[in-house]
Amino acid sequence: MKPYPLGEFEEIVLLTVGVLYNEAYGVAIKDAIEERAERKVSVGALQSALKRLEKKGYLESRQGEASSQRGGKPKRYYTITAFGKLALQQNRDIRNTLWESIPKLALDFKFS
Repeated sequence: MKPYPLGEFEEIVLLTVGVLYNEAYGVAIKDAIEERAERKVSVGALQSALKRLEKKGYLESRQGEASSQRGGKPKRYYTITAFGKLALQQNRDIRNTLWESIPKLALDFKFS
């Protein structure tokens, strides 16, 4: 299978776009990642990741309607493409294979 590389943050962004489905726009994606992954996300880092994922063909975007709340500026909504789905599946399969390959003793720790 052709490799569809994803960095850790890119994977989190793609997964979050999937979770939000039709409501995946910048602020909603940022808020969902901060809540679910319990990590701070800068707007710049998120915008860079979204642009990279679009350039790779893993995301598509569309403009929503302009709103007075945003000074007439429309939201940009994101959706996962077929290639994005393949990238996520490939990452999941690699992680599952690695997890299944770890000998039980390797992770047999006792916390005191």
